[in-house]
Amino acid sequence: MKIALVDSGLGLLSAAAALRALRPDADLVLSTDPDGMPWGPRTPAGITEHALACARAAAEQQPDALIVACNTASVHALEAIRAELEPDIPVIGTVPAIKPAAAAGGPVAIWATPATTGSAYQRGLIREFAAGVEVAEIPCPGLADAVERADADAVAQAVAAAAALTPADTRSLVLGCTHYELLETAIRAAVPGPTFFGSAPAVAGQALRRAAPAAVATEGNRTLLVLRTGRKEELPPEALTYPEGRAL
Repeated sequence: MKIALVDSGLGLLSAAAALRALRPDADLVLSTDPDGMPWGPRTPAGITEHALACARAAAEQQPDALIVACNTASVHALEAIRAELEPDIPVIGTVPAIKPAAAAGGPVAIWATPATTGSAYQRGLIREFAAGVEVAEIPCPGLADAVERADADAVAQAVAAAAALTPADTRSLVLGCTHYELLETAIRAAVPGPTFFGSAPAVAGQALRRAAPAAVATEGNRTLLVLRTGRKEELPPEALTYPEGRAL
């Protein structure tokens, strides 16, 4: 079985590690875009262009399923990627875990990028899945970029700033950017108490359910292919600072 993941950068590591845990034998293709990142400040058309390019590069490897492991790309490019690749390759998007967080009980806090915080997309999810629940939207400027650089000082400052905005009575905290799932330990230290909700386990499970049937490979035969703006390269050293990167 081969699963491909697409993101601008390291945000896909969480879902990739979840896939490794569920299917240690699976071959993985990680398609990122260091030449074009960050995607967040781009126009919707620009995000779609870059996400499609990464998806096409991954699709050349003939995966059994493809995960768009990025909230921003899922908002703007998911339908275009599905239109091009499905039904040959099932495409799974990433949605912030607002529904299970609200079901677990509020108040709920959602940590997300400034572009996503307050967006029509996120507000729509809140209306649909968290009606009647107290929700605080917490912008986290610079946090995804700090994760990408593996800049511990910048991560600590951004986490502290977001923690200061998070209501003290928060019971459920949604990690609304895939990059943030790499920081769960640091965020728990800054915001003790809430139950955390990320998207990686659910996305990984959905990808495996939708993947075409494949023979189980032996653990020694599993492969990891890294595409960086279409080029075959190694995982960047920053990825190896996170347990999820080392697990691959």
